[in-house]
Amino acid sequence: MNANADHALVLFSGGQDSTICLALALARHPHVETIGFRYGQRHAVELACRPVIREKLAGLRFPGRLGADHVIDLGPAMAAVGETALTGNAAIALGADGLPNTFVPGRNLLFLTLAAALAARRDLRRLIGGMCETDYSGYPDCRDDTIKAMQVALNLGMARRFVLETPLMWLSKAESWHLAKDLGGEALVALIIEETHTCYLGARGARHDWGHGCGTCPACVLREAGYRAFRGG
Repeated sequence: MNANADHALVLFSGGQDSTICLALALARHPHVETIGFRYGQRHAVELACRPVIREKLAGLRFPGRLGADHVIDLGPAMAAVGETALTGNAAIALGADGLPNTFVPGRNLLFLTLAAALAARRDLRRLIGGMCETDYSGYPDCRDDTIKAMQVALNLGMARRFVLETPLMWLSKAESWHLAKDLGGEALVALIIEETHTCYLGARGARHDWGHGCGTCPACVLREAGYRAFRGG
């Protein structure tokens, strides 16, 4: 059984990258749904950003294409597995294995599995995520090889023909900002600045020219550097 080839499900966190992916999906596909996850993240404020972004993005371009939103609560399960700096209050640092302690083992693998299970029930073929290994923290579940392996495993395990798309995989953060401008002009850039959330610490108080955040965590530093390069400064 094959799902509708033109219908998509976007893994939508409320962050910069997933918002760009959602805009791109709306530009390409006649029907797009979104899925998000509550997993005890330190930056749970991103969940509050999601409905605002969805409403504004739907009104910005491509009316009538944005379908249902789905939020899955994984908090108890992730807490049972163990805490990281992204799900607890530990200081952000490199671990003994060389990975940032913000890495949540299995997170993207679990997200993709649940997204595929939902897509199978809702006749959605394309699963779209903002994973990237150009400007990233070294997370192994963001690598292109991981996503390709997951596509094979999900299709075998669910007897489907899902297509996992990662349109930002080989783009720098600056190039992602350029893609946003190409998709929706300065209006989309402004929406990303004002409404999306990236900061690992969940800080929304400070408003920088690149958006809200603490300005010092790895996610903020990467976002700011990309924005500066995008603006040519």
